[in-house]
Amino acid sequence: MNYSLSLRSIRGRVGEENFQILSVLSGLLTMVFFFSMGSPYFFTTNNLLTIALQTSIIAIIAIGQTFVLITTGIDLSIGSNMALAGIITSMALVSGLPMAVAIILGLIAGIISGAINGLLIVLADLPPFVVTLGSMSIVRGLALVITNGIPISGLPKAFRYIGNGKLLGIPFSVLLMIFLTLLFGFILSKTRLGTNIYACGSNLEAARLSGINTKKTLITVYIFSGFLAAVAGIVLASRIASGQPNAGMGYELYAVASSVIGGTSLAGGEGIMTGTLIGALVIGVLRNGLNLMGVSAFLQEILIGVVIILAVFADRIKRR
Repeated sequence: MNYSLSLRSIRGRVGEENFQILSVLSGLLTMVFFFSMGSPYFFTTNNLLTIALQTSIIAIIAIGQTFVLITTGIDLSIGSNMALAGIITSMALVSGLPMAVAIILGLIAGIISGAINGLLIVLADLPPFVVTLGSMSIVRGLALVITNGIPISGLPKAFRYIGNGKLLGIPFSVLLMIFLTLLFGFILSKTRLGTNIYACGSNLEAARLSGINTKKTLITVYIFSGFLAAVAGIVLASRIASGQPNAGMGYELYAVASSVIGGTSLAGGEGIMTGTLIGALVIGVLRNGLNLMGVSAFLQEILIGVVIILAVFADRIKRR
């Protein structure tokens, strides 16, 4: 009896996720058609590659945010972690350390920040919003203190390949985005850890009573988010050829927007990486298309906010 109910539940969730992906994909294709009619420069190979390049950073951080949102949490420190990882990597490169070592140091910074967030949330039983809001300020302040507010420049050319280079005609950062989406999508949908994450988001107490180590699962989720924010920060530093203490400001908004548009529920227990990737593409296409049509940056922020609210409203209707 329990097995039958569980099987029906899984099938129902898979069906809802497929419907959600088709819905978001339909919206994305509609936007592509609309902007193609509005600008002759939109549907060109160079512009489509530009959209993919711009979307890559948003998609990478959105992957981590998706994990967090599925557990009913939120990570507001993503943008600050991006800046800190980019600065640490840049400083290590300028000091003469090998590129691999510098990148590892930047990734470690993101992992430590994510682990601290998770430990405070789990062990001190603090709300994720409060913890990551405080972390956002602390990490940003640390980035400013380390650099004295001055960007780190003079990075080697080899490092710039990460954000600007191409492999087989495709930007390297886009290939990295695809790889990370597949990797973490596999973790979420095909591993025991992924099952535990969904369980924690659906009902934390029930997950704990069923034998799941909920504390370890939640800490791991925030480590993922910190790690992916660091990856995005390093890619961004490579793209702009400098470590900027103000890098990543506001990117947590894009991460949440991509996840929610892609079908991740703010109430927890639902989310899929394919949807998150499409959600990030929606944000990228929207910004690029509006730019080509001459819409001001201020109005773009309003429209993105409207899209987020509509996505949350649609999720609420679906749950009802």
